Amino acid sequence: MPDRTRALFLLNGFGLLALSLLIGWTWFFALLERIVLWPLPIDIAIRIPDDGRAWRMAHMEAITHGLVLLGIGAGGRLIILGSTQLKWLFWSALATTWLFTIQATLNALLGTRGLAFGGGPFKPGLANDVIYLSGYIPVVGVHIMISLALLGVWHFLKQQKNK
Repeated sequence: MPDRTRALFLLNGFGLLALSLLIGWTWFFALLERIVLWPLPIDIAIRIPDDGRAWRMAHMEAITHGLVLLGIGAGGRLIILGSTQLKWLFWSALATTWLFTIQATLNALLGTRGLAFGGGPFKPGLANDVIYLSGYIPVVGVHIMISLALLGVWHFLKQQKNK
């Protein structure tokens, strides 16, 4: 894997970790129902949905997917793929990691789950249905990403065996 591609994986991985910080602060303010940053003289009442499960999910999606991208970037020298396969790995990884995180964050902000069309046992509505339908992209992407990562490491191991 070229160094530039590895660096792009790392950049996006750290970007997701930075987003996890923002999500964590939003969750914190949702719990407090205000923005308070002592010792600064800031105390602003706010109303953010405060479903802890949804915020935990969004926070952990950002952390987990950031770590996935960091892992691919760090181990990229051990992934041998053709040019087209590498492009598919890159774009499927970015679509998977960012979209799963963004969808979970939107679910926390909108009070939806996006797990079933029509809401299922959760809150129904247009936002839920749009999040649900947009979930097909990362669901397909994660299978492409994992398959190509495994294939790339397999190619590396086969190459090492022949040396």
